Amino acid sequence: MNHPSSNLQRSKLSIGIFLESEPLTQALSPWLDHDRHTITLLQSTDAFLTFVEQEKHSLDCLVLRSSPTLPQLAHQLHGRATLLPAVVVTTESHRLEEPPATVESNPSSTSSSLGEATAESTAVSKAVDYLGLAFAYHTAEVWITPKQFEAISNHIERAIDQFLHLSPTCRLSNTLSTVDLATDLNAQNFLMLQQRRLSEKLNERLGYLGVYYKRNPRNFFRSLSPAQQQEALAQLRDEYREIVLHYFGDDDLLNQRIDAFVNAVFFADIATSQVVEIHMDLMDEFAKQLKLEGRSDDILLDYRLTLIDTIAHLCEMYRRSVPRETQPDP
Repeated sequence: MNHPSSNLQRSKLSIGIFLESEPLTQALSPWLDHDRHTITLLQSTDAFLTFVEQEKHSLDCLVLRSSPTLPQLAHQLHGRATLLPAVVVTTESHRLEEPPATVESNPSSTSSSLGEATAESTAVSKAVDYLGLAFAYHTAEVWITPKQFEAISNHIERAIDQFLHLSPTCRLSNTLSTVDLATDLNAQNFLMLQQRRLSEKLNERLGYLGVYYKRNPRNFFRSLSPAQQQEALAQLRDEYREIVLHYFGDDDLLNQRIDAFVNAVFFADIATSQVVEIHMDLMDEFAKQLKLEGRSDDILLDYRLTLIDTIAHLCEMYRRSVPRETQPDP
């Protein structure tokens, strides 16, 4: 039996983090969003390069540290024709607090939805460029300081957004000699493939996250006439009956059955208590049938798992689909 939410797992962004500093990694860890991201923490250069090579076709963003070894690390990635979105953490915050006023801003590169955190990150990037640090990996990387860890999810999203607009003919690191032409062409091809994959993934992810807005209150259960409510409940009972009957069997369509039921409940804004009532009514029906057949109804206790699984799917859909800014603080 397949269990839940392979589509939710696919919607997570895969993030590889290599900061070459345990204190820095520990400072970042509390701000990582494991609900939205699949996080891999790397401890050594060899482990990092092996991981990137193995996962580069599914990896969505890197978080790296600005260090004397970063240009060489970037050069190794270039040599493997690997370009990925990147957030670069610099600890030189005292040099970046006040970027010179002569550095012009680039409003087109900043999404207003990312708010102040993005604006601050943009200021850091401008200061980095002004100070002659230029860029280490590619021109779409985002530079931040540890003070900005709280908004790391926003910076990752900004890095991905900038990467999607990165030109295939972008200039690579200017601190080391360029790689050979064949590798450069491979890197350009890889970049375009990554951009296409990320675009498709984000469209799928945003489409799922945006489903909350697609609900029509006129179709909510409480807005239906009594006759329509009875018809809706009858259909939900039939769908739930099929889930129960196939739950412990070898049914490849089980997850689809649960998803279809949960979608109907979600778009009708039906209370969880109503789902519990549907389950209990069905269990009562089965118990009466078993009693008529002279059989014990103890087996029905196992179907509590069906209810738990269904409600878990429903809760996950609400948690994933309700816009983050409307969710209450924990």
